Amino acid sequence: MQILVTGRHVEVTDEVREYVETKAGRLTKYYDRIHEIEVILDHESEQFSVEMIVHADHKHTFVARGTGPHTFALVDEIVVKLERQLTKHKEKNRNRKGGVAADGSVAEG
Repeated sequence: MQILVTGRHVEVTDEVREYVETKAGRLTKYYDRIHEIEVILDHESEQFSVEMIVHADHKHTFVARGTGPHTFALVDEIVVKLERQLTKHKEKNRNRKGGVAADGSVAEG
């Protein structure tokens, strides 16, 4: 899996890059078919914006964005959003194939 960290109008320090890579690397725990994660950091007039784009198998793309004053808090918030998207996608796939849902109920079909 590749993690690309890009900065627009802001220099990405080693500390921020390491933090983003460790947080984004944990997403494979929720969905193991991730190929690439793009992280775009932007800074405009007192606000930071962070966007994460996750590319997975079968051309599935998951995107989360956020803006705020603190970069590290934004990264945490976005990772939580992506965790939610990835687990929902994984549950849909599992239920579609007639397996057992996350709550233990058996999907009919």
